[in-house]
Amino acid sequence: MAIQIVMDRTGDSRHPFNPDDARELAKAERRFSALTEGGFTAAVRTSPGQVSQIRSFDPTAEETVFFPRLVGG
Repeated sequence: MAIQIVMDRTGDSRHPFNPDDARELAKAERRFSALTEGGFTAAVRTSPGQVSQIRSFDPTAEETVFFPRLVGG
């Protein structure tokens, strides 16, 4: 089971999906596109304590975290 974690000002929401299920995979890819096009940054864990930004959907990633764009004021 893979998971997409979306961080926002209220906390986070978690969206697990089975990468072996074509429908769930397509839904996860659509969510990835919608979030990144909406300004979120996507990152995957590369090793313990290490993350790497990604710019395209990776169906093999076990965990993808989405961070909102920071707004200064």
